[in-house]
Amino acid sequence: MAGVEDVIREHISREGRITFADFMEMALYYPGVGYYTSGRERVGAEGDFYTSPATHPVFAALIALQIEQMWQVLGRPPDFNVVEMGAGKGLLAKDILAYLPSLRSELVHSLTYVSLERAKPALRARQGEAFEPVPEAEATPGGAVGCFLSNELLDALPVHRVAMRRGRLREAYVTLRDGRFTEVLDRPSTPLLGQRLAVEGIKLPEGCITEVNLGISPWMDGVAAKLERGFVLTIDYGYPAEELYSLERSSGTLVTYYRHTYGQDPYIRIGSQDITTHVDFTAAMMAGAKRGLSTLGLTTQRQFLLNLGFNRFMDALAGKGLDYTEYLANRMAMQELVRPEGIGGFKILVQGTGVAAAPLYALTPADPQDFLPFKNGDLPVPLLKPEHIPLMRAKYPQYFPPMDFDSSDM
Repeated sequence: MAGVEDVIREHISREGRITFADFMEMALYYPGVGYYTSGRERVGAEGDFYTSPATHPVFAALIALQIEQMWQVLGRPPDFNVVEMGAGKGLLAKDILAYLPSLRSELVHSLTYVSLERAKPALRARQGEAFEPVPEAEATPGGAVGCFLSNELLDALPVHRVAMRRGRLREAYVTLRDGRFTEVLDRPSTPLLGQRLAVEGIKLPEGCITEVNLGISPWMDGVAAKLERGFVLTIDYGYPAEELYSLERSSGTLVTYYRHTYGQDPYIRIGSQDITTHVDFTAAMMAGAKRGLSTLGLTTQRQFLLNLGFNRFMDALAGKGLDYTEYLANRMAMQELVRPEGIGGFKILVQGTGVAAAPLYALTPADPQDFLPFKNGDLPVPLLKPEHIPLMRAKYPQYFPPMDFDSSDM
């Protein structure tokens, strides 16, 4: 089978120039050969980047604690759905389901977990059961009550690249010149680009080049159409529009990742490197509001996890009786989750429809001892397992014996 670069070249040669959004769509998602569809390992030591679920299972434990409260706020419904979109290999799902029994909550009898990943069949499981493939329409029927969850999904949606030249909005198109990919500016392919910026009150500075993600609105439409009552939890890196399109970011936010190396050229290693941009959270909030999803809060991952009792888990780690190396490995990984200049600086958007006004734990700085699961007793601290990335081993290999990697565990 031809590689995705060959596919794109042939398409441009036959059809002419394409928008950057079309280029990114093919590079990432072309069946069988795109970055996300080729089966290549993306997350972990042998991949190109790491994510919060792969960093330490306390991330999933705290998400589980918040999900349990969402169930309480919704009136303890007998059928409660958690729908994870962009679930990857399912590590977050696995860790959430593993931790929920620790909360000693009746939620375990009500919960159905749905795992959705593009180019893979939908999976569904109840507590204590194995995931089974089901048709996506059946996995996420309309009228769902529960929580729709995504972690680093919106940043992978294809974006249009736009520029401001002589006071006019222009769009970047991808073409071939002397056998090389190059960009040319012309009139926008759709008026939606200018309309998005106008409705957000954005006036791009002259000479800038940036990105507009038109995929957020239809994605939010799909979520709202399925969710009758409950919450939408969106975790990603990005900013509100006024920050995203500020003069400070007048060169845009498009970056690439290949084997944990950051780059800015999307026209090399096509199909073998990730292409991503920061998320416009204003667009997500406005798109949700149009479909009846109220914004309950927008905060950083650091503050979200701290509000949920992260420090109590950190303090309890010392009492686990771990050997010093294992203790340090877990502590370092946990701290990475709240590092402000790292993934702790990610944003978490919480939206809701048909929900009571009760404040959520994660959005309300308070003493976690007042949270119902903590009142029921001390909560256990989950520990690193082989499927989580070995951050400390990578940073301080001299303290660890050689080991054989089994990529199936990553």
